[in-house]
Amino acid sequence: MWILIIIGLVILAVAIALVVIGLRTPDAIDDVALQRRLEDFSQRGETINLEKIELAQPFTDRIVFPLARKVGEIATKFTPQNALNNIFKQLELAGSPANLDPTMFLALQFVAALAFGGFLILVFAFAKIGWPIGARLIIIIIFFILGFYFPQLWLSSRISKRQIEVRKAMPDALDLLTICVEAGLGFDAAMAKVSAKWENELSLSFARVIQEVQLGKLRREAMRDMSDRLGLAEMTSFVAAVIQSELLGVSMAKVLRIQSEQMRVKRRQLAEEQAHQAPIKMLIPMALLIFPSLMIVLLTPAGLRLMHSALGAMFR
Repeated sequence: MWILIIIGLVILAVAIALVVIGLRTPDAIDDVALQRRLEDFSQRGETINLEKIELAQPFTDRIVFPLARKVGEIATKFTPQNALNNIFKQLELAGSPANLDPTMFLALQFVAALAFGGFLILVFAFAKIGWPIGARLIIIIIFFILGFYFPQLWLSSRISKRQIEVRKAMPDALDLLTICVEAGLGFDAAMAKVSAKWENELSLSFARVIQEVQLGKLRREAMRDMSDRLGLAEMTSFVAAVIQSELLGVSMAKVLRIQSEQMRVKRRQLAEEQAHQAPIKMLIPMALLIFPSLMIVLLTPAGLRLMHSALGAMFR
């Protein structure tokens, strides 16, 4: 029993430590803190060398984070390239949360598996459950598998939430684009106005398009890449309309106005669809929570009366 407790504690501690910093990447290292350490060394008149700077960093940056990345690199070697490309695509659709890359995401999956499995080992070690060893092992393995796929569920949730946010913001953003273009601004300047006015996923996507165009990428290619990163049919239609307008010389303001009206109609249709689905979704909590409570409240007095009646005496 004590061996199980020690194993569970070690696995859980390692998993928690890796989860705490598992979402960090080298790009997320605090440059301000590093600059402050360099200033402290220079103010104290000490000789600056790499060893002192490394030792001045937190334990997580020196030990735990490289360990997590090493786990991900080992897992990457045994992962097919198609699976890595799929993970990269999903991370792009989710907006690259915490600057995750496929290597760190694989490490996070193994960390989550260790966390789920270690927690269950502790439960079996402390709780007095009379299950056979075989059944315990099967349940622990199931929890390891669930923990491994838990980051995938989290990533799918992030993708869905991001797409919903972009879909809701598109009509208002296109209205502002239309107004700016009709006022005489260029399309790039209009996108800059949209990205400066709001702080949401759509404005961040527009800002990235502007940055890529400034770095030399063609606007049509930058917009196609934005459509691929969002994975929305509405955005694909909008990008195709803008590119065709640019190639054929059609009025950009007219195209944007038509797209804005279509997006607003689409948003209204989606809201009506969700409203029609609400009664069906309410059936599950009503059947499992509300109806049993009502039956208890309504039938308990009648049941007590029957117990004290002549009919109840027949069954004693």
